[in-house]
Amino acid sequence: MKNIVKKRVLIPIFAVVLLVGGSSFVKSDFFEIAKQIEIFTTLFKELNMNYVDETNPAQLMDTAIKNMLEDLDPYTKFLNEQDVETYRINNAGEYSGIGALVRTLEHKLLIVEPYKDYPADKAGLKAGDEILKIGEIDVADFKDNASELLKGANDTSVEVTYRRQGETKTTTITRGAVEVDAVPFYRMIDDNTGYIVLSRFNAKASGQTRDALIDLKGKGAEKIILDLRDNPGGLLSEAINVTNLFVDRGELIVTTKSKVKKFNSEYRTKHKPVDTEIPLVVLVNGHSASASEIVSGGLQDLDRAVIMGARSYGKGLVQRPLKLTYGTQLKVTISRYYTPSGRCIQSLDYWHRDEEGNAVQKSYNDFTTRNGRKVQDGGGILPDIEITSAKANALTTALLSNHVIFDYATAYYYNHDIQELDNFRFSSSDYEDFKNYVSKSDFLYETETEKVLKKAMTDREEVIFNDAIENDFRTLLLDIEKSKVSALEDYQKEIQQKLEDEIVKRYFYREGLYDYYLSNDETILAATGLLGDEAKYFGILK
Repeated sequence: MKNIVKKRVLIPIFAVVLLVGGSSFVKSDFFEIAKQIEIFTTLFKELNMNYVDETNPAQLMDTAIKNMLEDLDPYTKFLNEQDVETYRINNAGEYSGIGALVRTLEHKLLIVEPYKDYPADKAGLKAGDEILKIGEIDVADFKDNASELLKGANDTSVEVTYRRQGETKTTTITRGAVEVDAVPFYRMIDDNTGYIVLSRFNAKASGQTRDALIDLKGKGAEKIILDLRDNPGGLLSEAINVTNLFVDRGELIVTTKSKVKKFNSEYRTKHKPVDTEIPLVVLVNGHSASASEIVSGGLQDLDRAVIMGARSYGKGLVQRPLKLTYGTQLKVTISRYYTPSGRCIQSLDYWHRDEEGNAVQKSYNDFTTRNGRKVQDGGGILPDIEITSAKANALTTALLSNHVIFDYATAYYYNHDIQELDNFRFSSSDYEDFKNYVSKSDFLYETETEKVLKKAMTDREEVIFNDAIENDFRTLLLDIEKSKVSALEDYQKEIQQKLEDEIVKRYFYREGLYDYYLSNDETILAATGLLGDEAKYFGILK
């Protein structure tokens, strides 16, 4: 409760500091803004001069900023100088470093995925390695983001100490230029079907997609599968240009609406398309967000593609970086975006919260595509054809977020020698081994039902228990606990797919994973089958 009180005190006082830097605030608010700035300035000065212990003004300010922005939405963020550079790199698709996906955990850095033939890979680092020291600096003692220590100019070296399977090792990494491709993989699936993976919408997205599409058509592709699964989005302009590859010049793709008139815009295609007739299937899932939803939603509304997979993330908010002082920026939500049919696919309403402070789910409203098909807003892009195994479920999500699948894949890698991708099969006995691994781990998974029951059992103001009722509740909780074991069997298909993804990457990198997908991924196989049935494909669109 103390943290909540602190948050509510700091937020309204500091909120005005960022607002005053802009020119778009309402004039009638000028007195209130000036008043709050004066209150905050006085408070901040007196606090730092009179508090019983030494204060850290920068840290206090950082806490105030972050707490203030948390009350808005997850996408409005303060970017310090390092964050600004990271934001630039993500959009440009090029940087200098070790060439690996690194996750910051408590007191350590974890190598999640080394990129093939880049510095970390050449130095022998593997997924699952825990970095303990960078140079002479212990990661556990470093107060800031230790992953920044891995960055540096081309051809500079850094020694890292890491732990692998209980053994401590050292290696030297020579940093180099790293190119982040928007299209990491494309290939012919069969004689007339091409497959393109678009993994992010950086500055290379439309150009690389265009090159892949033209190359595949040159190899005989008469049908295309565009894979946007797990694509978190990126540049709005690139989303428009990717859509433009498949639709005519002048088509409305996105409308943005804001309380600030200058941010109200219509975005139309401007270029000559590559192919407006080629049958197209777009794959999405629960991690396809933002620009991915603009492309899939636009193509769906224009009846230009069949969407397959699972409901997308539901991010219908547009951010814009605003420059502040000392090289910092405010990445602020400025508007909502709407697909050609007029729907906003934003899933959560951050401006209306439930009793626990969580954003509420927006209600669904019906819209129609160009050909009159019904589509809905308020919850991401719902595919025309849903694939059950592609849908997220709470158990699989918990296994992923608690790194259980990741850690099992690490152990699997060091206990199985697999030389050829064609020889890899995750057997039923392997899955039994995984279930045993989960049972012996400290993995905790609490269902929503458990949360409600436990809250009721401890909330004596709401419910007065007698012994019989309380025993019934405890019996029910035990039954739920037992059902979790069977849930590993109920969701085997979904969980095993995530296990296979993680394991294949360990041996054959991401390129090998996409290769594996071509003959093993249920959604790709279903998309290929649909494109092979012209009557069914065009029947869905018309």
